[in-house]
Amino acid sequence: MRKDKSSVSQATTYKEIGDFWDTHDLADFWDKTKEASFEVDIESEVTYYAVDKILSEKIQAIAQKRGVTADTLINLWVQEKLQEQKTS
Repeated sequence: MRKDKSSVSQATTYKEIGDFWDTHDLADFWDKTKEASFEVDIESEVTYYAVDKILSEKIQAIAQKRGVTADTLINLWVQEKLQEQKTS
């Protein structure tokens, strides 16, 4: 975060900004907002693969223990396996 304060909340940390917006409504500050434009370039694509129900339950349990989503865990495992294949 920049060293100066947030323009609306006058907060100096992300926590303070979050606390401010937890108790305030943007509609009350709409006149202080500025238009913003940006481009989004999404290059990832989601592909679904069938997974046996028992495997899925085990994946979910392991992912939960590790504090990640099942999608993230599977992607990490597949990346590791592909890396192994690349080096052998």
